[in-house]
Amino acid sequence: MAVRIVTDSACDLEPAECEQLGVEVVPLSIRFGDDEFEDRSELSVEGFYDLMAEREELPETAAPSPGKFEAAFRRQADAGADTVVCINISSDLSATMSAAENAARACEDLDVRVVDSKSITAGLGTQVILAAEAAEQGASADEVVALVEDIRGRTRVFGSLDTLDNLKKGGRVGNAQALVGSMLSIKPMLDISSGSVEEAGKHRTRKKALAALKAAIDQSDGVEHLAVMHGMAPDVNVMTDLLDADGREYRVGHIGPVIGTHGGPRVVGACWVVPARD
Repeated sequence: MAVRIVTDSACDLEPAECEQLGVEVVPLSIRFGDDEFEDRSELSVEGFYDLMAEREELPETAAPSPGKFEAAFRRQADAGADTVVCINISSDLSATMSAAENAARACEDLDVRVVDSKSITAGLGTQVILAAEAAEQGASADEVVALVEDIRGRTRVFGSLDTLDNLKKGGRVGNAQALVGSMLSIKPMLDISSGSVEEAGKHRTRKKALAALKAAIDQSDGVEHLAVMHGMAPDVNVMTDLLDADGREYRVGHIGPVIGTHGGPRVVGACWVVPARD
């Protein structure tokens, strides 16, 4: 049985990675006032952060339509998929899951499984990578879904913000509400490991904030598939230097427009998976 993976553009995987894995990405939309752009195809990562610096209004995101997901599912079926597993950004943060579920119901003639990653950016991306690799190795749809459901409970996502403006306006504050109205000079750290936004600390300098992000990794009960993600942060090397000093292996990627809309410019995040315990 051929299983193919579909996801959305909050995964922050590079196009080349998706092509190699055989993963199709359904894009969200980014709005600046009356101007709307399709993520990836009409707005690059660099272009997004440049535009955010130029425009007075803060950007907003919009979930894909069910029709875009349905078209992706049918393309995968036409390409030989017996089953499509669609892994999406946390349902607590976006209506994207709902759109994918509606599309799956519309595809009565196809076997489509929609899975909530309960994660964002490289947390979602890592789940997609591991699911696609398992499918390539012959895993069944049930096995792929079970894999993702297991990994999502062990996925950790922390982010260090350089500004609170985007998070406040975007309404994704969640249980980090106490940060709103705090001193503008603070550098908050957020924990999105549960799929919703939780406060994980606040620091007075950027250096201390990045050190705290590194400490969150060090204090974890094991680290696999570590990724450092950033919103065009010029000082991301501060974080990678800390990891290099420990000899850690990791990949570096960009936080794209979907998450960057809420995290703001210069956000730096770390995503990893805690090893399974017997």
